Amino acid sequence: MNDLYAIGEMVIDFIPGSEEASYIRKAGGAPANVAIAAAKNGLNAAMCCKVGDDNFGHFLMDTLAKYNVEAICKDFTKDAVTTMAFVTLQANGERVFTFARKPGADMLLSEADVKEADIKNYAIIHAGSCSLSAQPEKDATIKAMKLGHEYGKLVSFDVNYRNIMWNDDINACVKAIKSVLGYVDLLKLSGEEIDMMGGEENLPKLMKEYDIAVIVETLGKDGAKAFFKDGTVSVPGKRVHAVDATGCGDAFWGAFLSKLRLENVASISDITNEKLEAAMNYGNISGCICVQSKGAIESIPTRKQIEDFIRNNA
Repeated sequence: MNDLYAIGEMVIDFIPGSEEASYIRKAGGAPANVAIAAAKNGLNAAMCCKVGDDNFGHFLMDTLAKYNVEAICKDFTKDAVTTMAFVTLQANGERVFTFARKPGADMLLSEADVKEADIKNYAIIHAGSCSLSAQPEKDATIKAMKLGHEYGKLVSFDVNYRNIMWNDDINACVKAIKSVLGYVDLLKLSGEEIDMMGGEENLPKLMKEYDIAVIVETLGKDGAKAFFKDGTVSVPGKRVHAVDATGCGDAFWGAFLSKLRLENVASISDITNEKLEAAMNYGNISGCICVQSKGAIESIPTRKQIEDFIRNNA
């Protein structure tokens, strides 16, 4: 049994400069970054994707291979271009994105690309909400989540609203997310996504309606919070200082899922408050180490770095 099967949008963030390769910040899209973070924490991870036959498409595949993430459906497509997001860091630490291509238009995944045998072979299925914004990848993503749910796998879902993906229609995004919540076990939310889903006070109701362990991740501030069963599990925030938080949430989630696997969690029925808290602390530390390193994908910490942090701060 393999560990993590990720499917989702392909977005490459980088700071433009004369030497493009030296400015690459992320491998592309939250599911890809989560797969890399999980792989660096010892999980067997795969990413289901198709990309354009261009420099950044090849860079993405090379990056996944570098971190031992298996690329499924990796054949390059001549009629697609890999999405690029130009990131400018402002003096106040905020990031401004300029998209060169419309995200969600580059994967061209179809339902046929998602093989039932692959889903059966992985313990955790992870997807991102941005991949619900365009066909045919929407159908492919929903198929992966439904099959995972039917086979009793842990289904993980990352909520992320980027207005360009939804033509500024936040209601369409919320509607798409709610249409798949019936297949979701673990829901990752942070910042604006919490408000988008009705505010933190609405999350326990969502959890009970769809039988989800809802995770609220706000690294560097209030820590992380999960609405689980009849209670709330919280872990404190860590003091972090960085101008760029790129990748910290993905580092959190990859480490969080890794710790759940290390705790022998195979379905939501295996989760206890204690295991959930341990995984959230593990993810919180991973995200904070990543932030302190300015969040580049290469800075996502390994299991050893997290364990060293725990030991040195006991």
